[in-house]
Amino acid sequence: MSGSESSGNTRKPHLDRGGRWGFSTLAVHAGEAHLKPEFAITDPIFCTATYTFADSQAVLEYLQNRHTREEYGRYGNPSEKVVEQKLAELEGGETAVLFSSGMAAVAAYVLSKVRAGDEIVLVDECYHRTRQFCCEYLGRLGVVTRQVPAGNYEAMEAAITPRTRLLISESPTNPHLSVIDLERFAALGRKYGVETMIDSTIATPYNVRPLEYGVDVVLHSCTKYLGGHNDLLAGVLIGSAEKLEPCRKIRGVIGLVASPHTVYLLERGLKTLQLRMERHNQNGLALAQFLEAHPRVEKVYYPGLPSHRDYAVAKRTMRGFGGLVTFLVKNADWRETARIVDRVRIPRIGPSFGGVESLIEQPMLMSYHDYDREQRTAVGIPDNMIRVACGIEDTADLIEDFRQALEA
Repeated sequence: MSGSESSGNTRKPHLDRGGRWGFSTLAVHAGEAHLKPEFAITDPIFCTATYTFADSQAVLEYLQNRHTREEYGRYGNPSEKVVEQKLAELEGGETAVLFSSGMAAVAAYVLSKVRAGDEIVLVDECYHRTRQFCCEYLGRLGVVTRQVPAGNYEAMEAAITPRTRLLISESPTNPHLSVIDLERFAALGRKYGVETMIDSTIATPYNVRPLEYGVDVVLHSCTKYLGGHNDLLAGVLIGSAEKLEPCRKIRGVIGLVASPHTVYLLERGLKTLQLRMERHNQNGLALAQFLEAHPRVEKVYYPGLPSHRDYAVAKRTMRGFGGLVTFLVKNADWRETARIVDRVRIPRIGPSFGGVESLIEQPMLMSYHDYDREQRTAVGIPDNMIRVACGIEDTADLIEDFRQALEA
C-alpha cells in the first residue's frame, strides 16, 4: 500500500459468518465495523459521486486488487457494502448485491443471465411487473418466457427445454399468497442444470430462507419489509459470489445503484426487522382468522390458515406467514367492494406492503387497473378482491376496524 494511503480498516466486519448469533443480533450488528469513523455508533452517509487517490501508485494498487476501496459512485459506496453483508448474513448467503429497486434487481439478474434464443420458466403468480418485463420486454430481444401455474411442478418440469436458463418464482406470491415447495423447485433446477431464483419479498429472511433449501438466488424488494417504513426504494439479490458477479457488473454498467441516503435508511430499518416481523405475523394471522369466520367474506388467501391450498408446505417451511392478507367479499360487485375499502379507518389506501402502517387496496383498481376484465380473470383478480397489508398497529384495533367496515 502506498505510504500516503491510510492502512486502517474501520470497515472490518464486526461478526463472523456461521450463524452463531440469533437473527435479531445479526440484524443489528452484521456487516458493521465495531469501531466506526469518528467513533460514531451509526455508519456515516457517504454523499460522494467519486473517490480520490493519494497518488498514481495508489491507483495501480487498486487496479491490482491489492486493497479494497471505492473508485466511482456507480460501482459502490462504503455503506452499501455494510448493508450488503448484513443482508447476506440474514439470508444465509455468501454475498449480496444491492440495487435501486426490486425491479432493478430483477432486470439486472435476468439480463445478466440470458441472451436471444434462451428461455425462462416463470410461475404465473409472480409479481405482474416481473412477468411484464420477462414476457414483453425480453420477448422483444428474442428471449422466450414460458409461464406455468403456481404449485404445478409437473407443468414446471414439462416447460423446461435445453434452452431454459432460469427457473423463477415468487413465494409466497402476491396477491394469492401461494407458497412454493422450495425443495421441489430447487431439485428441478439441479436436475436440468437450470439456475433457480425465488422472489422472497413477502416472506423475508425472518420467515424463510430459500437458500437453505437449495435455491440458487434470492430476490427481495427492500422497499417492503426489509426497509419497513414506506420511505425508500431498493432491491437486493443474494446468493453465491460466482452467480452474482455478472449481476454486480451489469449494475455498474447500467447504473442501477441505491442512493447513499437510501442505503442509510435501509440499514436503519433492518435493525428492527425481527421485532417488526413478529408483529406483522401476529396481525396477519389474527386478521385472516377473523375474516375467514365473518359471514360477509367469501374466501381468504393466507398461508397460515389450514384452508389454504399450500398450508402444509407453509407450515413446514415458514417461521411465520407475514402481514399480507387477501380476501373476497361475498356477493359483492366492485362498487360494494370499494365501499368496504373506503370504510376502514386505520389502513391507508395505497399500493405496496411491509411498512409499519397498514395499507389496503382493491387489486382491480390499484395494481391491475391496466388489465381488462378478461385479463384480470385469467390471472385470478376478481372485482370483489381486497388485499390488506397489515402494519404493526395493535391487533385488536385492526380487527375491530374491519368488523365495523364489513358490518356498516
